[in-house]
Amino acid sequence: MSRGHAWVLGATGQIGRAAVRALAADGWEVTAASRGGGRDATWDAGVRAVALDRDEEGALGRALGDGCDVLVDMVAFDGAHARQLRGLSGRIGSAVVISSCSVYADERGRSFDTQAEPDGFPRLPVPLPESWATVAPGDATYATRKALLERELSAAGDAPPVTLLRAGAVHGPYCRTPRELYFVKRLLDGRRRRVLAYGGRSRFHPLHVANAAELIRLAAARPASRVLNAADPEAPAVAEIASAIDAVFGREAETVPVEGPPPAEHVGDSPWSGAHPVVLDMTAAGEQLGYRPVTGYAESLPETVEWLVGELAGRDWREAFPKMLRNYGEGLFDYAAEDAWLAAYDRGRR
Repeated sequence: MSRGHAWVLGATGQIGRAAVRALAADGWEVTAASRGGGRDATWDAGVRAVALDRDEEGALGRALGDGCDVLVDMVAFDGAHARQLRGLSGRIGSAVVISSCSVYADERGRSFDTQAEPDGFPRLPVPLPESWATVAPGDATYATRKALLERELSAAGDAPPVTLLRAGAVHGPYCRTPRELYFVKRLLDGRRRRVLAYGGRSRFHPLHVANAAELIRLAAARPASRVLNAADPEAPAVAEIASAIDAVFGREAETVPVEGPPPAEHVGDSPWSGAHPVVLDMTAAGEQLGYRPVTGYAESLPETVEWLVGELAGRDWREAFPKMLRNYGEGLFDYAAEDAWLAAYDRGRR
């Protein structure tokens, strides 16, 4: 017997692909909407794929027709999207919306937006509960837009019940900004050493797409208005991530830990590196949804690494992952800068 009709916006994105699979397997009739209207080869044959630009005036309302029992939104980013969902409240039974842990701010107002500033890294509690303070909602940055999205959905009396999932560092196949690339490409290029700032102890809680899909599946079946963290069962340190990727390749590279910030430009500054840990408290998801992770970081790595290697085959990393280039810049693989610093480091140890 069908659980009802589930609509997934952003269905061919990284989390969307897994969410469609999980919902269909759980008995939902699923409509998978994306700009291109494509399908994933692993989806059930009963999944209906439609092309939709949710930012086109009136397009989402027309596509929804009589509505759905649950709408899962991977691509809601700001107040305008919140108002769009509120405007459809009569046709949406409930919603599950992906937010981000980037909305959190510490007691001094520092957030992920301030990390580029001196002493700008937020110092957040470990583990970090959903009740902690967030950045001020606004239109200036990704974090403030997500905070505005959350506020407008949570405060609106006319909105359907909405579960907001504050995602950690999403990983797995089809990621547009795969942090694992930092180590995978170095191993593919024959690099035998890597420098890691902050002693290699930086932690940014990851979220595998399968765990994200499990949270979505559970929230869809238990409609309510709530905010929940979304993360894996563990938050490995960056040096542990590097070693786990080594193990997938069957190799062992040397980690050169440096206390404090990156010692030189483009040296030791991995996509996980930060002065203070970000570890999400997953107690509420367990209590409210009965959430149990379906995979862990290390056990999920082989599939991720295989996908990354395939994406890099015969292509420059900048072509394969243009958003990674935009977010982190050319210096992500500045081997000349690394080698110059390592040469000086070795001379100093003699």
